[in-house]
Amino acid sequence: MRLLRFTDLALRVLMRLAVAGGATPTTRDVADGMDVPYTHLAKVVAELQHMGLIEARRGRGGGLTLTERGRTASVGAVVRAFEGGGDVVDCEGPTPCPLNSACRLRGALRRAQEAFFASLDPLTVQDIVAEPTGVLLLGISRGVDPREDQPGSARTPDQP
Repeated sequence: MRLLRFTDLALRVLMRLAVAGGATPTTRDVADGMDVPYTHLAKVVAELQHMGLIEARRGRGGGLTLTERGRTASVGAVVRAFEGGGDVVDCEGPTPCPLNSACRLRGALRRAQEAFFASLDPLTVQDIVAEPTGVLLLGISRGVDPREDQPGSARTPDQP
């Protein structure tokens, strides 16, 4: 199964905000950090805010923050919300499948899709940013690899 770009961005925004600490990045900051169009990310942010997973404040001192509900949100529930409840295949489309009334594939694909979502249900946003992911996310958002400054890293003192 392949996630929609919208779903991918929603998960990445939640992960980014989960490691933000006290910082409140703006939608533009997050869009620039992810190298995605601001207008597209703004739609994702609006949906996450509507779901109560993030807060978005405008103006001076504004920015994005993850709510407690967002921190403990089930990854499966977020993916379901963004992916929608549609079937994996479109059996009813402009050219309906002639096997539609007796097809066994559609049900099998629906069960596989539900198994995919169910495997994500126990995971929370907080779970998916646990070490070492959280440290890497912080570095990416600042434009550095935080592992370089960790003891035991492969970097030597004379490397740039």
